[in-house]
Formats: sequence, C-alpha cells, structure tokens
Amino acid sequence: MNADLVTGAALLFSALMAGLIIFQAALIAGAPLGHFAWGGQDRVLPVQKRLGSATSIGLYLIFGVLVLQRAGLATVLPWPGAVAVAVWVLAGYFALGIIMNAASRSRPERWTMAPLCALLAALTVVVALG
Repeated sequence: MNADLVTGAALLFSALMAGLIIFQAALIAGAPLGHFAWGGQDRVLPVQKRLGSATSIGLYLIFGVLVLQRAGLATVLPWPGAVAVAVWVLAGYFALGIIMNAASRSRPERWTMAPLCALLAALTVVVALG
C-alpha cells in the first residue's frame, strides 16, 4: 500500500483520537454533551459515566500509539507483531462501534458517532494493510 496513504490515514486517525479525547474531557468536566455519548440518556454525565469517559481517554491514547507505530511513525512498543494484530483488533472494535452507535436511542449519537466509527474503522484498515 502507498506509504503516503498509510501515513495520512494514521495522522487523521490520531487527530480524530485527539478530538475524542477533548470531547471525553469535556464530558468529564460537566459539559452538556452527554446526548452524543454513552447512549445519550444524560445531557450532563453522572459520576459513573464520567469514570467511563476517563477510561476512554486512556484507551484512545493507546489506540493512537498502536496506529502510529503500525504506520511507522512512532516506536513505543517492542512487539511489532503484536501491534499489527492489535490494529486489526481495533478495526473490528470500530466496526462493532458502527453497529452499537447506530442502535443508540440518541439521534445525535447515531448521526455523529456511527459515521465517526465507520471512518475510524476504514482508517484503521488502511493502516493495518500498510
């Protein structure tokens, strides 16, 4: 696969992860954006869901590292084979996210997070194939 395409996909993926980190941090801080996350039932998240948002931030950081390393833009983990497998697992995770977000009771979550998961899944596949 074209190295520029893989690099671009990894960088866009990382930018989207950064955006999601900012979004989750805003939810933790009490921003009334809960209708876009966690099933959309709470405009301001209760404590338990804020803890989930904090966990999400950690996961998004790990996802970014995995994708950047697979694309050859970072070297953090000493297991390139495991990173390659993990990026495919991420592709599956985001593909499942499309289904889960599309099934949300929250219209804003369905219309934003399902397409976002589709884009993240596609970007992850591009990097995985690279």
